[in-house]
Amino acid sequence: MSDDLLLSVRGAGKQFMQGQRLRWACRSVSFDLYPGEVLAVVGESGSGKSTLLRLLASRLACDEGSVHYDLREEAGSGVAAARGASGLVDLAGLSEARLRWLARTDWGFVEQHARDGLRMNVSGGANIGERMMALGARHYGKLRGQALSWMERVELDVDRIDDLPGTYSGGMQQRLQIARNLVTHPRLVFMDEPTTGLDVSVQARLLDLLRELVDQLHLAAVIVTHDLAVARLLAHRMLVMKDGCVVEQGLTDRVLDDPQHPYTQLLVSSVLTP
Repeated sequence: MSDDLLLSVRGAGKQFMQGQRLRWACRSVSFDLYPGEVLAVVGESGSGKSTLLRLLASRLACDEGSVHYDLREEAGSGVAAARGASGLVDLAGLSEARLRWLARTDWGFVEQHARDGLRMNVSGGANIGERMMALGARHYGKLRGQALSWMERVELDVDRIDDLPGTYSGGMQQRLQIARNLVTHPRLVFMDEPTTGLDVSVQARLLDLLRELVDQLHLAAVIVTHDLAVARLLAHRMLVMKDGCVVEQGLTDRVLDDPQHPYTQLLVSSVLTP
């Protein structure tokens, strides 16, 4: 991992209307993330972990706190002037167009349900090539070559490059979504329950694949999961969330082997108890 900070979150929170009053879906979340580091956000359903993920990816705006990112500078972008003392840029100050560019190039977002992260009316190869076109690629042969290369890399049958994603199995769709996200070589990938709904054997191979790709590409990642085994396999550090708040955080092995908060202890014991 690099010493250069990639993402810095300070006191981030989001409110939603519930009935006649506002409720905090997540609140006062703070952490730092470095290049090549994988962070797991764990907790039960309704703990606020998916809301937090969408805040980090600027799919939702913070109602409190801030999210800062080490944005790559481009000629004439004005990014340097927008940098704070940490050298990072406050994402709340970026235009919608700039955020869309960031989401298509320097970030990836792996949806829980692969169909939500794919264009189902175009071929598997076109799903991968489309992301490259956001960077200006237009040569059909090169786009197809990259799509073939990435299909092979995520262990998809390259003979199915022209097939629609709807003809793929669930595990194959998730692999295709991963290839679509990684083809632009992002520095940061957000993953929302990437193995949920898949058969156990498919989950195991997909997790092995994710671990290999994260290591090979030196990716930073934030992974939301309710599965502590996924966190242990993939993540260097973890946050444990309950009722919208972080109740414990630290190195993954330390948190899972020696949990300090009663809620974390309950989560760990529920996994270990048959």
